[in-house]
Amino acid sequence: MTDHQQLDERIGRITRTPFRSRFHLRDSDLDYIAARDMDTMKRHAEDFIATRLAPRNPPRDGKQTPWKGHPVFLAQHATATCCRTCLQSSHGIAAGRALTAAEQSEVVAVICRWIELELASAPARRSVPRPPTAASRRSQRTVRQPALF
Repeated sequence: MTDHQQLDERIGRITRTPFRSRFHLRDSDLDYIAARDMDTMKRHAEDFIATRLAPRNPPRDGKQTPWKGHPVFLAQHATATCCRTCLQSSHGIAAGRALTAAEQSEVVAVICRWIELELASAPARRSVPRPPTAASRRSQRTVRQPALF
């Protein structure tokens, strides 16, 4: 079994729960990823995990991962990598000690794989600009100034 298959099985098991199954990338998340790339998402995940999850006693454990604002945050909630309690119950990584480098890499791999799966299942994105809305058309109108003479 390949690494991707193992990750897919683990993610599938976790995301089948009613709570975790409701998380999906939003349009704003898809736009954010499209403006960057998966290498950037991986670096962000590595940074977030190292600073917010890896310490022995993370500050505000259980509340350290915002619910929105970055695709990695959403992925953390979807994959139960958002706090040490979820890491312990869903991934078997014990709380009360600092995460090893290998455990941090494992968590980042789960997060990145979930994002990849979400990107693959996202509806095709329009590459052409959307037609202007009524509000934007109104703001684009020019007001004719009356001739002075």
